[in-house]
Amino acid sequence: MERLTLPASSAAAVDEYMEYRRIVGEDDGGKLFTPEEYEEYKRKVLPMRLQNRLFVSWRSPTGMDCKLVGPETLCFCTHRYKQHKTDFETIPQQRPISLPCQVTGCPCRAYLYVPLNGMQPIRCRCKHFADQHSSEPGFMCNACSQCSGFHSCFTCACGQPAYAHYTVVETKQERLAQRKPVGRDVPYAAMGGLTGFSSLAEDYMRLDDSGIGAPSGELLDSPVTAMDHPFLKAFQASSSSSPETLTDVGTSSHVSSLRKPEEDDMAFFERRYQERAYEGQGSKTRSFPPLGAWVVLTALKNMLMVFAVANLVKEAAISPQVLGIPAHKSCRRSLRALPAGCLASASTPRPRPAGLGGHVSEAPARAEPI
Repeated sequence: MERLTLPASSAAAVDEYMEYRRIVGEDDGGKLFTPEEYEEYKRKVLPMRLQNRLFVSWRSPTGMDCKLVGPETLCFCTHRYKQHKTDFETIPQQRPISLPCQVTGCPCRAYLYVPLNGMQPIRCRCKHFADQHSSEPGFMCNACSQCSGFHSCFTCACGQPAYAHYTVVETKQERLAQRKPVGRDVPYAAMGGLTGFSSLAEDYMRLDDSGIGAPSGELLDSPVTAMDHPFLKAFQASSSSSPETLTDVGTSSHVSSLRKPEEDDMAFFERRYQERAYEGQGSKTRSFPPLGAWVVLTALKNMLMVFAVANLVKEAAISPQVLGIPAHKSCRRSLRALPAGCLASASTPRPRPAGLGGHVSEAPARAEPI
């Protein structure tokens, strides 16, 4: 394997080339601009790019941006976002905004994000991959004739199927109106929806404003609405309550579910068990045994039932089969665990009283000990 070694003086040249590639993208057609052409390009394109940037995301029905598209993100046509038209002198008025592919011969008319299942494309309901379908409107399958158009039941991390998501192309003003992050203005090409390092994370894992900076106090004090992040909506009650309110009202369910520093495992589980038991009873005031005591009481109850059956067999002088107890191995194994003498005395027949067709035993009556 060949190893490239660059002198220390070449590091600045590499940085300049990377900066050039981020700004120009695919607009040079594979041939580097001259210094004069590069300066002319920046003078013409950068003001337009800073003012008319378009944000592209893959959005779920709940309004969450499950994927923020970047320069290298693939389209349904298998070409990257940076290979589509992303710079406009004037933002189109029609919605949705179409971003056609600029690769020669590609029939893609608008950028359409398609998720990946690991490292491979997702499958259609016709069992073929997404890249086996045509990128023309209708997205018919090229490998079979039964497919009526690409339709995948792949489930996103947000819990919604892929066919319920849609690709959104919007302006900075439209995102700010929805209180979504826009980041800082950058001169780079085809940035899409990327606004910071956290933009690379998936939907529910992206919990900050992605590089836009510290939010204002007015934004932090504003009430949580349906358009906010699900993380904020889930913790609205706990975050909006002050410590004084929690002290006056009582321990909330969120706070009670947290383990206290002085609690061990058994104490924490015991407290949560008692809380859930009281919550299930509602307004009824009833004392519940501890979890450990409940296990012991259940075992004692089962033992008392076994002794009751044994005494019934002994007093009635009947066999276990009369009580409906099957005489298979498992039952005999259970009866073998009874106290010694219970079944032995039960198996000995007692004398039948006179007048019932039997005879009276000649054994003399023995007085019971006092």
